[in-house]
Amino acid sequence: MAYLNQTTTYTSLTERLLATTARILDAAAARQAKRAVYRKTFNELAGLGDRDLADLGLHRSQIRRIAAEAAYGDK
Repeated sequence: MAYLNQTTTYTSLTERLLATTARILDAAAARQAKRAVYRKTFNELAGLGDRDLADLGLHRSQIRRIAAEAAYGDK
């Protein structure tokens, strides 16, 4: 059985700071992208009339939940 253990080692404080900063920025970008999906979904559904929502089998009170599921997945 093969086993691979990959460990990243940083030799200087500067490299550690840059790596940490990169991880923080990547996480922030991912959160921002998810939030954009939430806003887009929410705004599109909120822009529909009650009759259009009913045609989709939705009620206006479900818009927030549906937008959250679209952006963040089931919780």
